[in-house]
Amino acid sequence: MARYSDTSARPAAKARTRPGQRDARRAGPPPFRPVQLATLVDTVPAGSGWLHEMKYDGYRLLLAVGGGEARAYTRSGLDWSDRFAPLLAAVAELELSSALIDGEAVVLDADGRSNFQSLQNALKASPGAIDFFAFDLLELDGADLTGLPLRERKRRLVGILPERGERIRYSDHIEGSGEKLLRSFCAAGLEGVISKKADARYVGSRAGSWLKTKCIKRQEFVIVGWTPSETSRSFRSLMLGVHENGSLRYAGKVGTGFDTAELLRLQTLMRPLEQKEAAVKAPRSEARGAHWIKPKLVAEIAFTEMTREGTLRHPSYLGLREDKKAEAVALESETPVTTATRTAPVPISNRDRVIYPEANITKGALADYYAAVAPVMMPWAGSRPVSLVRCPQGRAKKCFFQKHDAGSFGDAVKHVAIEEKDGAQEPYLYIDSAEGLLTCVQMGTIEFHGWGSRIEDVEKADRLVFDLDPDVGLDFEAVRSAAFQFRDLLKSMGLETFPMLTGGKGVHVIAPLVPRAEWPEVKDFAHRLAQAVAQSDPDHFTAALPKAQRKGRIFVDYLRNQRGATAVMPYAARAREAAPVAAPVTWKEMETIDAPSHFHIGDAATLVKRAASKALADWGRAAQELPDL
Repeated sequence: MARYSDTSARPAAKARTRPGQRDARRAGPPPFRPVQLATLVDTVPAGSGWLHEMKYDGYRLLLAVGGGEARAYTRSGLDWSDRFAPLLAAVAELELSSALIDGEAVVLDADGRSNFQSLQNALKASPGAIDFFAFDLLELDGADLTGLPLRERKRRLVGILPERGERIRYSDHIEGSGEKLLRSFCAAGLEGVISKKADARYVGSRAGSWLKTKCIKRQEFVIVGWTPSETSRSFRSLMLGVHENGSLRYAGKVGTGFDTAELLRLQTLMRPLEQKEAAVKAPRSEARGAHWIKPKLVAEIAFTEMTREGTLRHPSYLGLREDKKAEAVALESETPVTTATRTAPVPISNRDRVIYPEANITKGALADYYAAVAPVMMPWAGSRPVSLVRCPQGRAKKCFFQKHDAGSFGDAVKHVAIEEKDGAQEPYLYIDSAEGLLTCVQMGTIEFHGWGSRIEDVEKADRLVFDLDPDVGLDFEAVRSAAFQFRDLLKSMGLETFPMLTGGKGVHVIAPLVPRAEWPEVKDFAHRLAQAVAQSDPDHFTAALPKAQRKGRIFVDYLRNQRGATAVMPYAARAREAAPVAAPVTWKEMETIDAPSHFHIGDAATLVKRAASKALADWGRAAQELPDL
């Protein structure tokens, strides 16, 4: 593939800061953003409106540089800067004021092919051998580029990269002829093709504008046990599982692809996880002599096909996936390319049914709202366990919460198996696409409430949420004042926060977190902070749970910050009079905003435009460590 050929249009490596931009030279690296994901399809999309790139066999990374520092983030937001130090040194040499670059970390063999197991080995022994192929540019010199067409983002990306980079390289592409490219890649033993709409904006979720076509079948599986070897003290094969409809099922064995060092490493990792009971129900003939382990380790497996019984044919071990938790491993199936690329993926029945009777707002209007805001809502609501507020006959009739499902929503709504207090696993709902969002609306959903953690690791919080809930009779001015007090208090502790109108009675003050602290620590922090605020200003605040003790005060609801608790998602509609929505705002706007129900579903165009503005570009993205209290 030829490098982008319009060299006459190459921009300078450094751009001047425009009025209204963040001064990138003084700020640190840009914060993590949710990455755009590709949908697995059966064939490469046809037409000249697609850019086709090589599918690399490595780790997805965001490289962030700014203020003399650099960071490396995994696809789930983990800071792996220490593991990719040589890459960060290389990106720092580009002398960029500020940039956020999306790409893949790989190790190339002598024939220029990327190999996942070689990458695993390099991370342990020789990180200097790792290259980074950059394929998108999300921010440059303080400017958010995600609203630009892909073709323009790539034009700017190639302008900041060296012509012949040794560690930081440009990911080439071709326009059209995708099937021909796939055939040549497969013949060369490569993994496949990523196809991207040339005119599409960058969306931090699975949006249908990025598609992947594979030469061979491969995906992640959970290691659930091992069978002993008859000739050595190591194991003979690994026993595998995969989540389907929210439960872990047996997926077969893999006994090839290991070298001696990997056999010993896996044995060391599995030994502390041994348990008597199997996490899956395996056939008796397969389970004979098996050693079972807790389902914590994730392996990348290549295979030719899956049998009718749901087990793998001709599997081969490729390596461990340390960037993905076992709970997030679900079976991936090919979607017909025509389905993946259609613009109206979910037909809405009974569009004329009135679901907001006081405003005569219909189910069709609600569906149109969610279709419009999906690109800005999914980065926050996608890939995290959700609870739905379903009102099939409208908000004035019976509504109910739903967080589990056994498959009645169809394939567009996903499931993640989460362990309950009694040790059993339950299928929690999550969505990762606009199709999933609208499928829920078709099933009568009005509200979306999400966990404070993502499916990649449900045990680690990626946000703190303080719900400032006023007692009856308090006006919004009291809530506004309380929100600013919380902002200042948390800022004094080193936490940057963002306000969100709930569309209900109050305001959420949200502090994004690096997902490292686990739920007990997060809940304890939130509880003690709420108590401290209530004790320092008992006339205005309370952290008491009984409603009788909240009279005339604002309840600091810290209980959003515990395992299994949910909070309303940004841009979610509310099942309240006049169809208000939860809306992110800036602290500057909070000075004059009139009510927590300021926006409603008729404001979809305004909300989408606001989300692309500089004022809201960094809303909720400045992930930080949980401080000591």
